[in-house]
Amino acid sequence: MKYSNIYFEDFENGRVFETDTQNITAEEIISFGNKFAPLPYHTDPEAAKDYMFGELVAAGFHTCSISFGLFIRSGIFDDCAMGSPGFNKLRWKNPVRPGDSLKVTATVTDASPARDENGRNLISLSFVTTNQDNEIVLEMETRHFVRSRP
Repeated sequence: MKYSNIYFEDFENGRVFETDTQNITAEEIISFGNKFAPLPYHTDPEAAKDYMFGELVAAGFHTCSISFGLFIRSGIFDDCAMGSPGFNKLRWKNPVRPGDSLKVTATVTDASPARDENGRNLISLSFVTTNQDNEIVLEMETRHFVRSRP
């Protein structure tokens, strides 16, 4: 789903944003694993058989990166993004495997008007990333500074 012309005024508590889906390949899991999480269950399909999941799985921060990338590519922040003070409560609920198809549902949980001279309104979002079987693979709460509508 593609959004446009979204500003602070559009982030009403309870509003839900949904992203398109992204298919996950073994190649991208291995590439991310080699660069950022060089553990056998993220980098070697054969060696991964000897670990907890019994097969190649994506690194948790790979899943987080995919989730945030899906959200950004949806266009929600195209016009309003001003940075982020951080996120809370990151949880990996189920492993992400090659062949999975992920999507994100982000729900507005708070929207506070600007309290500084920079006009940075603060919003909070609850992210839930699910796979093709509607299993939750990631949950996190994020906070973002966003512009008001001009």
